[in-house]
Amino acid sequence: MSSDSAIKAINLTKRYGPILAVDHINFDVKYGEVFGFLGPNGAGKTTTIKMLTTVTRPTEGTALVNGYDIVKQPAKVRESIGVVPQEYTSDEDLTGWENLMLIASLYGIPKKEAKERATELLNLVELSHAADRKVETYSGGMRRRLEIAMGLINTPKILFLDEPTLGLDAQTRAAIWSYVYKLKEQLGTTIFVTTHYLEEADQYCDRIAIIDHGKILAMGTPRDLKESIGGDVVSIQVAGNPELAVKVLQGVDGLSDVRVVEGYVRFKVKDGSRAVPVIFDILSKAGIRVMSISIKEPSMDEVFMEYTGHSLRDEWGSREEAMAMRRIISTARR
Repeated sequence: MSSDSAIKAINLTKRYGPILAVDHINFDVKYGEVFGFLGPNGAGKTTTIKMLTTVTRPTEGTALVNGYDIVKQPAKVRESIGVVPQEYTSDEDLTGWENLMLIASLYGIPKKEAKERATELLNLVELSHAADRKVETYSGGMRRRLEIAMGLINTPKILFLDEPTLGLDAQTRAAIWSYVYKLKEQLGTTIFVTTHYLEEADQYCDRIAIIDHGKILAMGTPRDLKESIGGDVVSIQVAGNPELAVKVLQGVDGLSDVRVVEGYVRFKVKDGSRAVPVIFDILSKAGIRVMSISIKEPSMDEVFMEYTGHSLRDEWGSREEAMAMRRIISTARR
């Protein structure tokens, strides 16, 4: 079965009792691109991946993955994809080589072919030197690279990565992304990746879908998304009620989208550096004391705040990382 898109979601929906985890989302992923799902913990990212990889059946809607319907043709979908979940799935008591051969056997890959693929993949993720070591001796970054190799053993056309750099240090995160790009450039693999790291989505993804509370709120290239909010973003902390400052500023020429966001008065203006002195004077004359002012050029954080009404700050990531690391450690100890 053929399709113009590597992935095409059609009103994809998942309910857990009264909870609407994924809410009638529609999107498509082009062959050969890195497509990012950006959102906080609980946004619906992992649930979407579980539906696309046929682990969870949709409540409503469906999706085509490599041209196959996830509801009607789940076996065909599974044959053509690779999946790297958040949790480590490799066996600590086996070597890296043995883990790859085990996964190959589960896919029914002939032994000779499996050995060739395992050798190529270990070279790709730079683990050849550790092929005969037990996985229990691997660092977190090495284990994540092995997981990627395991997800590629069946030569998938589409690879799903669920928070592939979660809990890793910045240097290791950058290294993981270099391997992801090798897959795209050398193998032509389509990558569907979930993340809550704004800088990763901005730097590495060809296109991004912003998801929050189960809904896709915006989608496009990082550049298009940043340009969509327009102008500099100014945030002002005032003494007293920020709503009073909003009322004063809403009538000022050149300002747009004046509102309170997480306790700060926030607005957009074409040239923030020129506008700030004028704004400071206007607020002072209105008897409103300014505590702090910040000016930002459009960023993915500002894009996320624009479409969701809140920022994707470190506390989101810290809570998500803590939960994920507990799951990873628990899995590794079994």
